[in-house]
Amino acid sequence: MTADLVIRPVEPADRDAWGALFRGYRDFYRLEHDESVIATVWSWLTDPAHELRGHLAVRKGRPIALAHWRRFARPSRGGTAIFLDDLFTVPGARGAGTGSALIAELQRIAADEGLMEVRWITSETNLDAQRLYDRVAGRVPFLTYSAPPAATKPEVTP
Repeated sequence: MTADLVIRPVEPADRDAWGALFRGYRDFYRLEHDESVIATVWSWLTDPAHELRGHLAVRKGRPIALAHWRRFARPSRGGTAIFLDDLFTVPGARGAGTGSALIAELQRIAADEGLMEVRWITSETNLDAQRLYDRVAGRVPFLTYSAPPAATKPEVTP
């Protein structure tokens, strides 16, 4: 990492640059283009009452990476931690310590707030990210599952 990299929270003026990064993240995971998702996530990031937070890595005044995160309860351990939802660095800036710097900032926040850990998941096919994550964290022996909401039956009216 170079000294000209700044890690900071997103600001209202970052809307367009953040949007480009978030679209890049969504493209990486082959998610369809949906401007309503972009607008929704931005509204969360700029709402102090919402749980989602965002940080940017900025080099020479240009945002080159993002991290979306939130605090979450760890009932089994009786504490609170940080969950890193999304981490994305533009392809031309990868391998220069940007992702490590964003994770380190979340670790600093966790330490400052007395939180238990920083935790995240990644795709089993994202080998580049796994190389970074294996350097900065330990893997946990858990699998992730996802279930759709329960189907609701239409109301029957007499």
